[in-house]
Amino acid sequence: MIACIDPFHAIAISREAHRLEAEGRSILHMEFGQPSTGAPAAAIAAAHDILDSDPMGYWESPALKNRIARLYDERHGVTVDPERILLTCGASPGLVLALSCLFAPGAKVATARPGYVAYRNTLKALYLEVEEVDCGPADRYQISAAALRKLDPAPDGLILASPANPTGTIIPAEELAAIAQVCAQRGVRIVSDEIYHGLSYGEPAHSMLEYAPGAIIVNSFSKYFSMAGWRLGWIVVPPDLIDAARARMGNLFLTPPSLAQHAGLIAMDCAEELEGHVATYRRNRELLLEALPALGLKEIAPPDGAFYIYADVGHLTHDSLSFCQKLLRETGVAAAPGIDFDPVDGQRHIRFSFAVSTDRVEDAIARMIPWFAAQGCEEA
Repeated sequence: MIACIDPFHAIAISREAHRLEAEGRSILHMEFGQPSTGAPAAAIAAAHDILDSDPMGYWESPALKNRIARLYDERHGVTVDPERILLTCGASPGLVLALSCLFAPGAKVATARPGYVAYRNTLKALYLEVEEVDCGPADRYQISAAALRKLDPAPDGLILASPANPTGTIIPAEELAAIAQVCAQRGVRIVSDEIYHGLSYGEPAHSMLEYAPGAIIVNSFSKYFSMAGWRLGWIVVPPDLIDAARARMGNLFLTPPSLAQHAGLIAMDCAEELEGHVATYRRNRELLLEALPALGLKEIAPPDGAFYIYADVGHLTHDSLSFCQKLLRETGVAAAPGIDFDPVDGQRHIRFSFAVSTDRVEDAIARMIPWFAAQGCEEA
């Protein structure tokens, strides 16, 4: 029996947005979680030099692995052997590697709901059983140690994300430690998606490696390093899984692009430029948090990190996909429907990405003010 997975509806929204743009419409792309900025300037310059001097091929950069290992020491005070780091073609293959190393078909893996659409669908594609845990405002949209204790029987695995997509919420250090303890007691293997690390607006996010050395960590250059199109990421695996992970990487994906690895190494030392992006996101976040309640969007997940606003529009619609399509057609603002992230309650939510320039956020707000007012009048 072939696994049946759901479509990623934000892709359909984006496809329509680009079609309208090709027709001459002014479109504000807030549907995808990708920076509108490019790779750091020094990384691009290095890539130009490599193109002229290196024929490239299948390759795994030892220097890049060593630099990533140093990142864990600098950010989290954790020592990681570079041999535990596998370079991947982005975080998505990293997730496939992690899950296929840890679980046999039929294993049950818990995730938060709402959560990133690809967790649910990648689990299904690998013939793993999905156990979605309802995580609402009272839980700050995150799985807690208390919720994990209540799952009976215990799942075989857990996917965590902090900061999370679509909500941007961060799990506090003490809660991460408690989750790690519950998982250790109940034999639950952890996959921690840390792709949004570096993007926080208060307390920085902690790595699960600080509390669960046996966890598999998934990360990427797509978000903080602004290199989504370069398709470069990594996973950190425990020593007992290195051989299994390498076998899967070699057979399924070979290696990530050589050019991306050269550029990624340089990007890791472009802190001033990258922190400038974070400052822009912080300003965009402030603008949206100030403006959206005036539009009637008063129930918003607390975006501690990442670059998302997840808002309840249940007073206006119970069909988030149609709502986003209408918003796009009538204002040119592209947003993601909540149904991608929550198959139960997502029909009453939408997600805005604020990883765009501040002037575009201001433009989006100006376009949405009269539009949302009209929706309220229609609903009344």
